[in-house]
Amino acid sequence: MKIGIINGANLNALGTREPKVYGKFSLLEIENKLKAEFSSDELSFFQSNLEGELVSQIQDWSDQMDALVINAGGYTHTSVVIADAIAACSLPVIEVHMSNVFARENFRHISLLGAHCSASISGMGWESYVLGIQAAERLLRK
Repeated sequence: MKIGIINGANLNALGTREPKVYGKFSLLEIENKLKAEFSSDELSFFQSNLEGELVSQIQDWSDQMDALVINAGGYTHTSVVIADAIAACSLPVIEVHMSNVFARENFRHISLLGAHCSASISGMGWESYVLGIQAAERLLRK
């Protein structure tokens, strides 16, 4: 299965950014763990701090991948254009968050993307990505 994993703003700083909230692993370390765990899948990774680049990647991958896993970071709570790109995508899209967004500030309880995603996973640290990929695989097997 071809699964694209999209990471939004500030996720390039994982490992050093608020390790008590986001853990000690860098984004590259997480990508390497995912490649090892899902060696039978073709995983592709993309990260950007720019909203428009995330939209372009969703659009580009909508006809190249079988499913998408997205951690849009703070854009989850603010980006109508990313939500629109997901809504226009015909693939299963799984929203993931490393922290439990519902145990944090009130503004993080709202996801503009979630209504357009097949599933949402939060609060499992880097393993939220593992569960996101597993959810995408299950949806694709249906």
